[in-house]
Amino acid sequence: MPAYFYLAVAIVSEVIATSALKASQGFSRPLPLLVVLAGYGLAFYCLSLTLRSIPLGVAYAVWSGVGIALITLVGWVVYKQALDIGAIIGIALIVSGVVVLQLFSKAGA
Repeated sequence: MPAYFYLAVAIVSEVIATSALKASQGFSRPLPLLVVLAGYGLAFYCLSLTLRSIPLGVAYAVWSGVGIALITLVGWVVYKQALDIGAIIGIALIVSGVVVLQLFSKAGA
């Protein structure tokens, strides 16, 4: 499978696990806890597969940048967490950095 497919699975798994982490209420609810463990396990496994062909810095930048944006979206939609203009600008800058890295850097080639 292509490395970016594994990276996408790693990102989605991490976002699901992080969302379930909040729902686990300090690991006191068993079902969300199982989702946390499975999600992070799958995320790190897929990230390790990604690192076979994508450099560590590039893979981690994409993983963390896209993950931050997605988990912020989940927090806003699911947990009704407010986003102010500073948060929106900051997240846009993170995503912009990932886009610049992908489009203009030879580090990921």
